[in-house]
Amino acid sequence: MPKVTSLGHLGFHVRDMERSVAFYRDILGLTVSDRSPRGAVFMTSQDRSVEHHELYLAPGRDDDGKVNVLQQISFRCPTLKDVKDFYQLFVDKQVPINRCVSHGNTVSIYASDPDGNSVEVYWPSGVDVPQPFGKPMDLTKSEVEIREQLNRILTDWQQAAAQ
Repeated sequence: MPKVTSLGHLGFHVRDMERSVAFYRDILGLTVSDRSPRGAVFMTSQDRSVEHHELYLAPGRDDDGKVNVLQQISFRCPTLKDVKDFYQLFVDKQVPINRCVSHGNTVSIYASDPDGNSVEVYWPSGVDVPQPFGKPMDLTKSEVEIREQLNRILTDWQQAAAQ
């Protein structure tokens, strides 16, 4: 039976193309790999020869903000420090932060893009924790303190699972 090995890309409609491109470029570090004559923008976190696009932004979203077009778009970070740095960047750039959480298997920040879509940046902890699971994290702390928070969360989870 055939199977997929990873997510290729997400696409969604936006209200203001340049505002959305600026968010994903200036806040999350994606680059524009192409623009279509019809106004769509292709963006990637990698060299375009590796992955042409992971995000496709299409013009034409014309709702009044009451429609949930996308549940979330998630971006994996290579280190916990990256997640902590994103937290500070979101604060500095006044990106609305919805929550900071550990799912046991991640340390995650959920924020909103300019169209109100949920954007997650996360670092995988390497621990397999059944989902759903979520405990608040304080990302204003040092990286050492964040790791201690995560260890307490995982210890509590393991003790509860053993009962």
